[in-house]
Amino acid sequence: MKFRCILLKGTLLGVMLMSLVSCFKEEPLNAEADIEQAQLIVDNPDALFYNATDATIDVLSDQTTITFDVRASADLTALAPTFRLTEGATVNPASGSVHDFSQGPVTYVVTSQDGRTQRTYTIAFRRVSHTVTEVLEFNFEHYELNSTGHYYIWHNTLPDGSLGNDWASGNPGFKQSKGKSAKPEDYPTTPDPNGFDGACLKLTTRETGALGKSANMPIAAGNMFLGQFDMSKALVEKAMKATRFGLPFVQKPVKFTGYYKYKPGPEFMDKNWNVDPTRVDAGDIYSVLYRNHDKDGNAVVLFGDNVLSSDLIVAVARIPKTETTSEWTPFELEYQYKEELDMELLANRGYSLTIVFSSSIKGATFEGAIGSELMVDKVRVYTEKEE
Repeated sequence: MKFRCILLKGTLLGVMLMSLVSCFKEEPLNAEADIEQAQLIVDNPDALFYNATDATIDVLSDQTTITFDVRASADLTALAPTFRLTEGATVNPASGSVHDFSQGPVTYVVTSQDGRTQRTYTIAFRRVSHTVTEVLEFNFEHYELNSTGHYYIWHNTLPDGSLGNDWASGNPGFKQSKGKSAKPEDYPTTPDPNGFDGACLKLTTRETGALGKSANMPIAAGNMFLGQFDMSKALVEKAMKATRFGLPFVQKPVKFTGYYKYKPGPEFMDKNWNVDPTRVDAGDIYSVLYRNHDKDGNAVVLFGDNVLSSDLIVAVARIPKTETTSEWTPFELEYQYKEELDMELLANRGYSLTIVFSSSIKGATFEGAIGSELMVDKVRVYTEKEE
């Protein structure tokens, strides 16, 4: 009897252990194989990066090419990037292993915890050249319809002659409010073939339809700026955060020039859709240089609610008033500096520059006159040349 009792206990214990093992086996292993963050830790980051924040890259879910921007003089022969991976994933070559990136990118393969998924990533280091240009030219000749064919986008010409994507507008937000009912030429920001010389930029204040009115955003001023437009914030309470102004700049701007035409719309309306016969619409043309890191070293970008008021602003060039004119009218604006430039900070991409055009000066708060039209062409930014 004693033997049988022990046997029964042993059998019961075995069943319990088998049940536990079965439970553990049923829990699935992670099937994701992603690099979530890439980082390079070096003894002397200033010799490699312009800003300490450039050493860390948060990787988007659909991104497979990860590029670090480094100084033109950076030594790339022995670098060891490290990675934060999805849970349980492994990477080959190993995170923190040393490689020679001077010969080009290095390929890494990430394998998921369950071993069934692999993703291939390319890690590269791009030397950022400090090409000094005395005059930056913006002629608005390079434009095309966006990928869906709804509205126009513009390309700037880079120093090497290639085309960049530094211009942005509120056209994506207008598409969200008007849907498919608007043709490309009905959007607030469009090209016009009748420029001062060739094509020009045409900005028109439009009504936004029922959706825009329901969001208390009854108008959309035509606008164009150096920076990015964040579509996720276009029709929410913090719509001014949709416009992300500025790009890193390594030259000292001293003068901002160009040509414009302007005509105000017939009726000025406030954001409550009330006509104010005492007010006449006006356009806006300005450029701002600002520090792109705060005192704690955090990266900063200016938005629609602080692009003209932030404490980080160093210089502003703004037209006093856009006169009503059907003729091409020149403007020439000096940058008014609030403080001396830190030339070392300038060389290290510590400042950002934006240029902004709007058909309604109060367009950011959704006030203006439908039909107000600002045309702009042959814009120039003159800089002091560093030898």
